[in-house]
Amino acid sequence: QVQLDESGGGWVQAGDSLTLSCVLSGRTLSSMTMGWVRQAPGKEREFVAASARDGTLPDYRDSVKGRFTLSRDNNLNTVSLQMDSLEPEDSATYYCAGSTKWSCLIVGCFTSWGQGIQVTVSS
Repeated sequence: QVQLDESGGGWVQAGDSLTLSCVLSGRTLSSMTMGWVRQAPGKEREFVAASARDGTLPDYRDSVKGRFTLSRDNNLNTVSLQMDSLEPEDSATYYCAGSTKWSCLIVGCFTSWGQGIQVTVSS
């Protein structure tokens, strides 16, 4: 059974950085495309970033391009999201998500989900 465990969220000020980490258990990281999805209060979940099963083809939503960086460590079975120059608009619950498909670039493609972790950015 696939399990995703997120860590690293918290409260920061605008312009600060945070790194979210997600540990995958139940499957090897190389067998899954992995990404991050976020949901702000009163809004739908939105795609943030993802890469293909082999870690290539990283893609980001336009509003985070140049500020967020996705990385994977197959030895630790961990995927991370480095978030720099955070903005209040980045405040949301962030979910680690995965799928056995080669690549997922939309929320509905992901089939495995973490419990979510809160990120709050104050202005």
